Amino acid sequence: MESKKNIVFLGMMGSGKTSIGKLTSKKLKLDFYDIDELIEIKLKKKISEIFTLKGEKFFRNIEEKITLKILKQKQKVVISLGGGAFLNKNIQKEILNNHISFWLYCDDKTLIQRIKNSHKRPIASNLTNHELTNLIKKRSNIYSKALYKIDCNKQTKIKIANKIINYL
Repeated sequence: MESKKNIVFLGMMGSGKTSIGKLTSKKLKLDFYDIDELIEIKLKKKISEIFTLKGEKFFRNIEEKITLKILKQKQKVVISLGGGAFLNKNIQKEILNNHISFWLYCDDKTLIQRIKNSHKRPIASNLTNHELTNLIKKRSNIYSKALYKIDCNKQTKIKIANKIINYL
């Protein structure tokens, strides 16, 4: 495995960052961190509640602190970012300079279907399909900076995790 330390999964909400991250960490025998989960534990509230009660700016500040803290630990771990975390310049710079990043890519139709079927996605819950498509397009330009792009369309989680391990 490369000397860079952490393995970081990024991509749109619903792209499978948490489930693929857990599977990959298990296969590699590394600890796994889901940033959204860490935020919920720290604030003792669901992400949607944090957005509603404190707003996105508050959430993004907490997200940056927690993400950078985990990224800068001494041990090698697997990390799943929240959908918007990689848009943060400080997080992005740290990941691109010091870690192995994987963009889990899914087509718009798949992502929109997954997002619409979930109640825990505060940014997307009130958006139309057209607005979601625009959000995906805008974020994809930023996600494309990741070291690797993994096409997750019509593939099993096991196949995706194995593909990632082969890259490593």
